[in-house]
Amino acid sequence: MNQHHLDALAAFPDPLLGRSWGELGARIAAADGRLEVELGYPIGGMEDALTAAVRTYLEAPELAIDFSWSTPPGRGFEAVGHLVAVASGKGGVGKSTTAVNLALSLTAGGARVGLLDADIYGPSQGQLLGIPVDRRPEIVDEKFFVPVIAHGLATMSMSYLSGERTPMVWRGPMASGALQQLLKQTRWGELDYLLIDMPPGTGDIQLTLAQQAPVSGAVIVTTPQDLALLDARKGIEMFQKVNIPTLGIVENMSVHCCPQCGYESHPFGSGGGAEIAAQYDVPVLAELPLSLAIREQSDSGQPTVVAEPTGDAAVRYRQAARHLSARLWGLSQEPAVAISMSDD
Repeated sequence: MNQHHLDALAAFPDPLLGRSWGELGARIAAADGRLEVELGYPIGGMEDALTAAVRTYLEAPELAIDFSWSTPPGRGFEAVGHLVAVASGKGGVGKSTTAVNLALSLTAGGARVGLLDADIYGPSQGQLLGIPVDRRPEIVDEKFFVPVIAHGLATMSMSYLSGERTPMVWRGPMASGALQQLLKQTRWGELDYLLIDMPPGTGDIQLTLAQQAPVSGAVIVTTPQDLALLDARKGIEMFQKVNIPTLGIVENMSVHCCPQCGYESHPFGSGGGAEIAAQYDVPVLAELPLSLAIREQSDSGQPTVVAEPTGDAAVRYRQAARHLSARLWGLSQEPAVAISMSDD
């Protein structure tokens, strides 16, 4: 281990962002003959691949490396680091399923994660997470909700406060007020990320959240269908107007693979997500198949990342979660690097 290794590593391109670790502000140090690298996104499950990449880059096959990570500075409130809105321009594109699997993927990577179901009229996270319909959150100090823990997530949803068949027949201001209560009157505790499962569209609730909550970024969920893509553009434009960056696109129902013969077809079209991503200069975080298993797992309260963690869809969700968290790091960091060395 020498200073040359440290200087060279500052130029190492991050595998998710393509920018150098020095530019991103990674903390790089050497101590007791080992290399220590701290990144700005959850790295659980990536350690072996990162180690191999760095050893190859430095041409040091026996180099001992310790990787860690910390949440980059965020716009959050209290002990919540980053708020991430998961949104769609229209319903029926798999937004809620995407939100819960992204949240679980961040948890699997080592992050402390919360999930807020902001769809006041049609909350679904309770069912997706397998929460009993009669479960109610604990209330402390006669004012604050205690999140319901599910699969390691701190969660809150209107479905925990109303009956299974009770519709929320409210006007926009009432729904917006309810969202603010769920967000601000929940004792979230220390969270690296709070994902917000938004209602579809660009109405009152979306505008309330965008204007009054410190959202760090948004993920737009769509399908390749032309109508869905049209509404996805509106969602991106809405977040642009309130200065919330779009972290990326998740395209659901991208392809259908016949379980009998393996033939791949595109019943909703193809390439739409990539076209929007290129138009707005944002990445495609994931392309998910039209899958019976994803639907069955969601309906059973065992989301894909939990039910089949090594399956293809779960891998895609985890890759999407890594990319969105890496994007937050890239957006929040100034081009600086801290390098120190205690011995050779």
